[in-house]
Amino acid sequence: MVLELLGEVTAHVGDRPVDLGAPRQKSVLGALAVDAGRVVPVERLVERVWGPDATPRARATLHGYISRLRHALAEVEDVSIVRRSGGYLLQTSETDLSRFRALCVGARGLADAEQVRLLGDALVLWRGDALTGVDGEWAADTRERLAAERLAAERDLVDARLRLGHGEELVAELSERQATHPLDERLAGQYLLALHQAGRTADALEHYRRFRRLLVGELGTEPGVALQALHRRILEADPALIDTNTKGSAAVPRQLPAAPSVFVGREEELEALDAALHAGSGVVVISAIAGTGGIGKTQLALHWAHLHADHYPDGQLFVDLRGFCPDGVPTPPAAAVRGFLDALGIDTAAVPSGLDAQAALYRSTVARRRMLVVLDNAADVEQITPLLPGASSCTVLVTSRRKLNGLIVRHGARHVPLDPLTADESRGLLVRQLGAARVSAEPEAIDTLIALCDGFPLALAIIVCHVRTRPQLPLTAVAAELRELGLGALHDADPTASLPTVLSWSVRALTTRQREVFALLGIAPGADIGLMAAASLFDLSPAHTGQVLRQLEEASLLDQHSPGRWQMHDLVRAYATRLAPEGMTAALRRLLAHYTQTSRDAAGHLHPYRRNRSGVDPVAGVRCRPLGDVRSAIDWFTAEHRNLLTVQAAAADHGQHETVWQLAWATSTYHGRRGLAQDELAMWIAARTAATHLHAPVQRIQAERFLASAYTDLGWHEHAIRQLHEALELADRHGNLEQRALTYRVLARAYGQSGRNDDAFRYATDGLELFEALGDHAWLGASLNQVGWYASQLARYDVARTHCEAALQVHRRQGDTLAEASALDSLGFIEHSSGRHDRAIAHYRAAHVVFRELGDLYEAANNLDALGHPHIALGQHGEARAVWQEAVDLYRRQGRGDAATRLQRRLDELIAATPDYPQWTNGSTDPKIHNGRNSRT
Repeated sequence: MVLELLGEVTAHVGDRPVDLGAPRQKSVLGALAVDAGRVVPVERLVERVWGPDATPRARATLHGYISRLRHALAEVEDVSIVRRSGGYLLQTSETDLSRFRALCVGARGLADAEQVRLLGDALVLWRGDALTGVDGEWAADTRERLAAERLAAERDLVDARLRLGHGEELVAELSERQATHPLDERLAGQYLLALHQAGRTADALEHYRRFRRLLVGELGTEPGVALQALHRRILEADPALIDTNTKGSAAVPRQLPAAPSVFVGREEELEALDAALHAGSGVVVISAIAGTGGIGKTQLALHWAHLHADHYPDGQLFVDLRGFCPDGVPTPPAAAVRGFLDALGIDTAAVPSGLDAQAALYRSTVARRRMLVVLDNAADVEQITPLLPGASSCTVLVTSRRKLNGLIVRHGARHVPLDPLTADESRGLLVRQLGAARVSAEPEAIDTLIALCDGFPLALAIIVCHVRTRPQLPLTAVAAELRELGLGALHDADPTASLPTVLSWSVRALTTRQREVFALLGIAPGADIGLMAAASLFDLSPAHTGQVLRQLEEASLLDQHSPGRWQMHDLVRAYATRLAPEGMTAALRRLLAHYTQTSRDAAGHLHPYRRNRSGVDPVAGVRCRPLGDVRSAIDWFTAEHRNLLTVQAAAADHGQHETVWQLAWATSTYHGRRGLAQDELAMWIAARTAATHLHAPVQRIQAERFLASAYTDLGWHEHAIRQLHEALELADRHGNLEQRALTYRVLARAYGQSGRNDDAFRYATDGLELFEALGDHAWLGASLNQVGWYASQLARYDVARTHCEAALQVHRRQGDTLAEASALDSLGFIEHSSGRHDRAIAHYRAAHVVFRELGDLYEAANNLDALGHPHIALGQHGEARAVWQEAVDLYRRQGRGDAATRLQRRLDELIAATPDYPQWTNGSTDPKIHNGRNSRT
């Protein structure tokens, strides 16, 4: 063997081992070798070697390992590591694993003597546990899977030898295995037969009695039908158990329907099915978790079944169980079992009465055969159970619109979830069906069709049918029809080719309550929904809500894409919307109230001044889980942020103007901490429109001010300044001095960011004086900090330090930690500009800890940017490089491209610096780095 995996991972040239280097390097080779001949994507390779929590450096390290492995393997003939699009491929004619698998597959369907030879050769290749020396979760899982393949081969070898009458030679070996696995029923049967063939029938019968007592005592169950049948045959002295020349004859069924004429994608799912085949046995459930009927379950099952039909020389059985059909009547299990018995050539007179007896005969008939059983469109576990073979030599594929969790729990079934096709896969399907010329002629129309069908194979197939039957119609017209009519364009007189009809079959199987909940989910704005939001929408308790959502998930109408969050495929949602019941307005009002109340609660944790101000009246039926701290508030906003934008738009569509304004107000602080200026702008444009309907002057003024603040963050300073002067006029018109003072603060920031620091200092001072006159202590510290900041921009460092230190004391007395961090950050700049670089670093770092802890990543980026300068001034170039790189990464994640480009340029200069690298000194910090929305500015 050149590459060995069935033991320690090694490579050889002749008898000489090749040095593969460090253990992690050996892990890289093992991760490639297990899939030799197939491209392993870089992301998958990194996860296999470093685990799911791999650091960003892992990719670079991987390339280094690959390079060294190529060098180590250079002298090994017929082995190379090749770069392919998106990953790496290990090219080699053979590994001991590929040889083992080839021998096992090759043994199937051969005469027993030839099976014994090939399986013996396969098992000789094992030299211990697979992948020895390779650590990590993936290696452990793969090692366990390969061990299962080894065990299956060992058992198949024993079966073949027993069929040849070698029982006497196997007694000692099987006795030892039975002692190690005392509850293994297949092994018990092998040992029973070996004892009988060795002439020790009494011992065989005694072993059966002991095994039965153990099984009943430990598991509370009787031996299976196959073992009971073997025991009965031994009691009856069946000569076929000893005379190996006694063979029965039976039909070899080939029941698979035709493979799909066009099949694209599904590579990961096919790999999962291949793994089940290599494991040698099992039940596999193919179900759709992101959709329902029309997702392509049957096509996948048939495509794979035809690819691997030669692995099942004893035949393939297929039955459509009609679990979700137009007439609503699934195929009875008794009818399916009887059909299988007929296909297997069982004489009618030999078929017993009763489902249990027929199922037992079916299992006995296929017990020693290598067969594939495809159970399509299953309704539930009870329908499937009588159709499951008892022998591990058979593989069962089950397709269903339900997840069939009971089959997974009770029968150890593997679960292969099926998602919609990707955009590239959808395009490939259209190219195959319509031709490359037709697709390339109207690329924009094709893009629209792909987006609207959203990966639903049945939807794409219906579109193809429309195009083929109306060849004179341009694709742009088909796309326009689909956009206008939605699901109506996917309707067909043939119910099996109509997406609305296929979806209706799934919904018909739901209970009344489940159908009501399904319909309500269709009207819920947002990409997904959390448990408490759903409970508010349904007006149910959280516990009852979770139960119903899980039932819809089991029916494949809903997907729990992350813990506690559910989503629907867009086409399923469109169908659900059609079913919206009476009372929709009340349900939507509860949902909007949930988002409004929870967002206000979260906002109160992020900004103390927003707590208990401008509250909203509670709505009956609304469930809100209280948020306990800043971290939980940040997490809630992060999970719900995209939904909040959609919810606000829905509120505007329904004329709920107060909700529109409240959502913008509550989300503003989160936007500031995350640097989401575009989203802030969008929400306040809507809120300003809503404020004109509310006849509430304060809300109108606030909308104008927050909108101007968003303009400022986006660099539209003159526009912001005009907007803010309009807000001042409104405040004066209504005699609202507090709103005037708050507007002064934003004006100071707008002027400061436009480079007009004199005006910024003036407005900041006016704001401070007005807050002092009003006795408003909530904003006193923030205003002191702002005056100090703009004094520092005018190089008035003593004035700046006095104000910022006073601000720091105010914030500490009030317990406002985030505002305290802003004051420390300002003092860092002041000390650096005054030449006190050590003090500056201390202030900056203290502020950064708080920004990070409280989730204010916007100010964290600004802070790191500023922190690099005192490090440079002290000649600490390594520290400066580290903090600037982190700042660049944060800028880019926040979409702050200009700031990222500016700092990256300085970082590149620092990295390439020579001994005469210029040192920035007092006052040279770029003022543009402090363009944040903290309480200082």
